[in-house]
Parts: sequence; C-alpha cells; structure tokens
Amino acid sequence: MKHTLYTAMLSLSNPDAIEGLMRFFKTGKGEYGEGDKFLGIKVPQTRRVVKQFWQTTDFGELQQYIQSEYHEIRLAALLTLIEIFIQNKHSASNGRDDSNRTNLSQKKCIDFYLSNTKYINNWDLVDLSCYKLLGVWLMDKDRTLLYQLAKNGKTIWEQRIGIVTTMAFIRKGELQDTFNIADILLKHPHDLIQKAVGWLLREAGKRDKNQLIQFLQTRHSQMPRTMLRYAVEKLSQTERELIHTIPRL
Repeated sequence: MKHTLYTAMLSLSNPDAIEGLMRFFKTGKGEYGEGDKFLGIKVPQTRRVVKQFWQTTDFGELQQYIQSEYHEIRLAALLTLIEIFIQNKHSASNGRDDSNRTNLSQKKCIDFYLSNTKYINNWDLVDLSCYKLLGVWLMDKDRTLLYQLAKNGKTIWEQRIGIVTTMAFIRKGELQDTFNIADILLKHPHDLIQKAVGWLLREAGKRDKNQLIQFLQTRHSQMPRTMLRYAVEKLSQTERELIHTIPRL
C-alpha cells in the first residue's frame, strides 16, 4: 500500500489520548464539538507528518482528508494546504514562477479553503489556518468577505474565521478591520466568539493601546464579560480605569 500522509497519521494513533482530547474539544452531546472523532495525535506530530508528505499530496487527496471523520486528519489537510500556499509564494519570490501562475495556484488554495469551511469545525482548525491562508491572501485585496462571514456565517466557525483572519492584518500594523469586525460580533452570545473577539482586540491593542481604549470606552457596557476580560488582559489598572465604568478585573 502506498505510504501517504493518511497512512502515516493512522500509524501514530494513540488510543490512550483519545478520551482526553474528546473532553478538551467538547465532543459530548449538545457541546460545540459534538460527535467529532480523534486519533489521539499531538499537533507537533501532525506537523512533522505534513512536512514529510505535503509535496506529494494532491488536491484530490486533500479533499478526502478535509472530509475525514478524524479531527487530526482534517488538521493535517489544512496544514498541508498552508504549505502548498506558502511554497507558491516562495517560488515566485525566487524567480521560479510568474506572478499570474502563482496567483492562480494560491487562489486554488483559497477556493479550496472557502469551499470546505463546514469541515473546519472547531476552534483549533480555524485558528491554525485562517489567517495564514485567507489573511495573507487578502492583504492586498478587498476584505468584504470577512465582514460577510462575521455577520452571516452559517456556523460559529465561519464567524470565527471572519475575526481571527484579521490577525494577519494586525501583524502588518493594519488594525481597522479588527475593530470593524469586532463591532459586528460585539453582542455575540457564544463564548467561543466572545473569546476570539476579545483575543483579537487584545492583539490590536498591543499595536495601538490608545485605539483599543477608545474602542472600549464607547462599547464596554455592551460587551459580554468574557469578551471584555480578554480584550483588557494586557492593560494596566490605570489604563482600564480610562475606560470609565469598566469593572476592576
């Protein structure tokens, strides 16, 4: 049998770790990860397998992997997609490819990603993939898609993609999309969205503390407690007090 990313992943299965992962990712009835299955593989192990096999994995195989019942196989598919996406960019920068061909190759990765969001169905799958793919792709493009995902996403995972993708912009010093999308999700009822919004606001605040404080001054009373707690985590008590009636945390 051909040795593939899939067979390599299966060989690393650790039954002793499965129960703990199922609890951690909330797979019980009524929980956000209900019904998900695990092989018991750690993320560093998955990364090593991806490094070994990404160059020999085609999009047909990726489609099978992203639809896998196993969480770790879906993660491997996303990490492989990132490697393919990055390599196309590097090929162009090293003069081994023309820009048009590179754009088409990278767009194929983005189209694959966006057409398979229903399988990107837990917070780690979102957070480890979206800004490295979608965020990088949208750096020099219209970003309306992220606003649409945040506002009209079919799942909390699509909505989370909308906000977490802005991490790529924050790292380049572009903060406005983070604040704009945070506004869209300001009153979201799910704690996984509240935590993501608070986290990204906190990251934006590391770049521009005054902008974060100004944002919170007019919105803190509308924000869920969890979102606010994450957003102000790196602010001093004096800075928190600038946000007027913000409670001491």
